[in-house]
Amino acid sequence: MNISVSQVQGKIPVTVIKPNGQLDGQTYQDLINKGREAYKAGWRDFLIDMSELTYISSAGLVALHSMALLVKGEELPDTEAGLQQHMKLLSPRAEVQSVLDMVGFGSVFQIFTDLDEAVNSF
Repeated sequence: MNISVSQVQGKIPVTVIKPNGQLDGQTYQDLINKGREAYKAGWRDFLIDMSELTYISSAGLVALHSMALLVKGEELPDTEAGLQQHMKLLSPRAEVQSVLDMVGFGSVFQIFTDLDEAVNSF
């Protein structure tokens, strides 16, 4: 899996992390590491562009959850309900969206289909 990282300027700078391929038990740590690197560099608002993600496993869901904790500055699992303010998702394919829906991530992450709308939502 390739993962690109870029910044887009909206009302605030937003870090766009774009995984390409399958997010599974062999690649989920790569996504977490990219998030850690960006966080350590001082970036705090993340948009995960899922448009080229063809598959997500339970390990991929762990990666998304771990990154959400990271941007909240937490290390332990968060039991607080509500939408994440510093991490949002962009354009998941239907097969990935169905997994996100199945586990209820729609109530945790705002999901957008338009990049500008997503960036300006921060």
